[in-house]
Amino acid sequence: MLRTSPRPFTGSRSGRRAWTTALACLGLLLATLYTGAAVPRSGPDSTDLNAAPQGAQVIRVAEFLAECPYSHRLPDDPIVFPGLPGASHMHSFFGSRVTNAHTDVTDLLGSATTCAPAVDTSSYWVPTLYRNDQPVEPTGTTFYYLGEGVRDDVIQRIRPFPQGLRIVAGNARATGVGDPTSVARWSCLHHGEVNPSKDFVTCPAGSMLESYLDFPQCWNGKDLDSADHKSHMSYPVNGACPATHPVPVPKLRQVLRYPVSGSTQGLRLASGPGYTMHGDFFNAWPENELARRVTNCINAIVKCGADGNPS
Repeated sequence: MLRTSPRPFTGSRSGRRAWTTALACLGLLLATLYTGAAVPRSGPDSTDLNAAPQGAQVIRVAEFLAECPYSHRLPDDPIVFPGLPGASHMHSFFGSRVTNAHTDVTDLLGSATTCAPAVDTSSYWVPTLYRNDQPVEPTGTTFYYLGEGVRDDVIQRIRPFPQGLRIVAGNARATGVGDPTSVARWSCLHHGEVNPSKDFVTCPAGSMLESYLDFPQCWNGKDLDSADHKSHMSYPVNGACPATHPVPVPKLRQVLRYPVSGSTQGLRLASGPGYTMHGDFFNAWPENELARRVTNCINAIVKCGADGNPS
């Protein structure tokens, strides 16, 4: 008759011991797999599961960023016209929601903000863009903090911005595209065939008008502002900071994307033509958070996200 159940083991005593040992080993193996028993580490702070694949390339970009959408519009400028509401052309503000003509650093610290990360309560602002006299606000608003533009040994010495530092980049009174004080560039999203310009450019349908502006990254080490709001800062020379401004700080790059394409007719800034684009930055990062990002992302030459961790 055909048997339907396993046949009992009837071998010798030594065979039975071998069978028992094999079962015990099998049980130990299964317990290891199913209970997450420790495995040897490949380093003091990492496991084999977390180790980067051999041959993986690390992107050497010194960067962290803040995404700070549009907050509000006011004809105020707490850097150029402090305490004088309505004295400025119209500005579009990003980041801190409380910025007005009377704002100082204590107002900004810990204030409500549009930024991600929310720890960045700094204020950023630019002249408002108009099309046919109707304000147009950017829908993409990224502020990059970079180590580029200087040598690697200088990157390793970059220090955080001092709290309360105020910087203006560009010139609201620039006289034309040939004016060296005009430093912003206009381009078209995903359309590199359109040459960048200091003035507005015609973008294909479905694209967006972009503005890029780099702030100076060398500080004199003493002043949080200056009479012209620029002299306490400098751009690097030959990959290093000049002796007059010996302290390297992150390069702030302002990238704004406006839902505008087609003809540039009817486009203007509150300050005038496209070449008058300028930006203001009033630093209100918490000191410890900014220092962490500068150390872990800028000095280490690592690309980090908005959270200040490697991306």
